Amino acid sequence: MKEVIEETRLNNGLTILTDRMSGVRSATLGFFFRVGSRQEPLELNGISHFIEHTVFKGTAKRSALDIAIETDRLGGNLDAFTSHEETGFAIKVIDDQLANAFDLIADMLANPRFDKADLESEQRVIIEEMKMVEDSPEEHLGDLFNEAVFGSHPLGLSIAGTPKTVKSFSPERTRQYHEQVFNPSNLVIAAAGNVEHSQVVDLAAQFFSSQVKKDNSTTSPVPTLAAPILITLNPNLEQAHLIISTPLVSGTDERRYAADLLGGIMGGGTSSRLWQKIREERGLAYSVGSSAIMYQDCGMFSIFAGTSPDQVGEVVDLSIAELRDVAKNGVTEAELDLAKQQTVSSILLGLEDSAGRAATLAQSELIHGRQISVEEALEKINAVAVADIHALASENFRTEKAAFAVLGDLKGLEIERERLSIG
Repeated sequence: MKEVIEETRLNNGLTILTDRMSGVRSATLGFFFRVGSRQEPLELNGISHFIEHTVFKGTAKRSALDIAIETDRLGGNLDAFTSHEETGFAIKVIDDQLANAFDLIADMLANPRFDKADLESEQRVIIEEMKMVEDSPEEHLGDLFNEAVFGSHPLGLSIAGTPKTVKSFSPERTRQYHEQVFNPSNLVIAAAGNVEHSQVVDLAAQFFSSQVKKDNSTTSPVPTLAAPILITLNPNLEQAHLIISTPLVSGTDERRYAADLLGGIMGGGTSSRLWQKIREERGLAYSVGSSAIMYQDCGMFSIFAGTSPDQVGEVVDLSIAELRDVAKNGVTEAELDLAKQQTVSSILLGLEDSAGRAATLAQSELIHGRQISVEEALEKINAVAVADIHALASENFRTEKAAFAVLGDLKGLEIERERLSIG
């Protein structure tokens, strides 16, 4: 299914991208802001996530119930998310409902009410969300691990903030931050499916053209990744959850294609090294894998697993052995070819879904400032050689760079640096 991508950039900084897909009746519309928890001042930690929640509480012309009813009437699922580096809102609807969907989301984002009672109610909701994360071992360990690795850098802070910061988000403070950063200067609108570029541009101009461009760029320094060994006790857990990580390249590095393939070879599927060695051959874990986590200026290679507390040491040893082997010997042509086939298939199958294509439009713009065609991506993937994978692993899979964290009923478990010896 061929891409027909068009773009328009308004004088106020707003970028509009469309990808027309023939032969479909769906249309996905997304609003993506170049701002997440990473751009927040320390005292406002969590305010982007808070705004993501509270724009659903009503506008000058719609109540929260109106928004809910209208969303259901559109037949779509209105998703919203906040990450460290972006905040997004997206809905998938039938093509003839695109204008109505645009009107709904644009009104929420441009004209939120930020009523005091509504904000206080949502503060309680978000604090309950924090408790839910603490009750989810994998998510809780991820927060603890990020804090240990990134320290006081914004990437080490919780996206949701803390109870203290969230309770401080008054209507005035919330409105001021919303006006400062949640505006067209930081906004990318992406639509894919049976859409007309001119219609989306007209709708965007209707809602946002009156707003002027603002100099609201905020940056945080490139983080220095620590290599902690973190053991957190929780006697109420049946399983122990662990993470092993090393630094990796950023999402803007040309080696990102090799990094993704390395993640797939190590733990990206049922044929991967970690899955076969830890789950299939020894039955030590139900869930085990690895991934390449890439931000705009740094990255991490991360191994994760859940296992019985008395098996943590064995899982660590097997994982480190695989890191050591790839750092020393690299991967085989067969492994790399399989990872390429898996990645290419995922990309091509994603072309059939308007939601995936809208997200791809936005990510290319947010991260790279341009569109990366499917042809270019496939060419870069197929150009990765075993030598590229080996170089990446030998540079980053090193003992002094390895970080480790585990959460569970650990009964005196000790993990020394020597046990993480990669080379």
